[in-house]
Amino acid sequence: MKNLFKKSLLASGVALLLTGCGSTTEAEPQESSLEAREDTLLSACAEPEASELIEVAEHACVHGDYGPFEAVTAAPLGTYPFVDVSVPHIAYNITLPAHGYGWGGAVNFMPEESGEYAFLLSRQRGLRIFNGTTEVARECRIQVPEEACGSLRTAVVADLEAGVEYRLEFKAIAQRNSQFTLVIEEAAHDHVE
Repeated sequence: MKNLFKKSLLASGVALLLTGCGSTTEAEPQESSLEAREDTLLSACAEPEASELIEVAEHACVHGDYGPFEAVTAAPLGTYPFVDVSVPHIAYNITLPAHGYGWGGAVNFMPEESGEYAFLLSRQRGLRIFNGTTEVARECRIQVPEEACGSLRTAVVADLEAGVEYRLEFKAIAQRNSQFTLVIEEAAHDHVE
């Protein structure tokens, strides 16, 4: 009991010292992880792909606003995700489980056709795509203009193969990012003649 009192007193003293030296407002945790920095380095989509993605976002926005919706809880990171988000034209309301010092989880996606897919999120960042243990390159991203869609904030494009099961991983440091909407739309097709 005596040790607990000393630790509490020490923690209070440190908090007062820090408050005296800095801001008195409590800051929201920043998404400053390596993943967040990688997302900011992901190049913006160039024209004409950006214009095409805005059209895809406008279509996806209908689902983001009006559904149909499906609420899912992602599997904890490091486990096999049984949650599948492969049904087209569905807005998946994803909840991430607590993980370490934040939240993180994974879901599965299996495209029916090969081609480019747009992963549209109601948050700014935090999507990684894996084929087994190999991370799939994300080609580019756009910030969805609010006038095009109020419910979806960003779109990330990746080229995927039909019939392959991909693992979509999401992480969040701030609790406000642990629940979000995901809509997946085809951005382009690989046409095989």
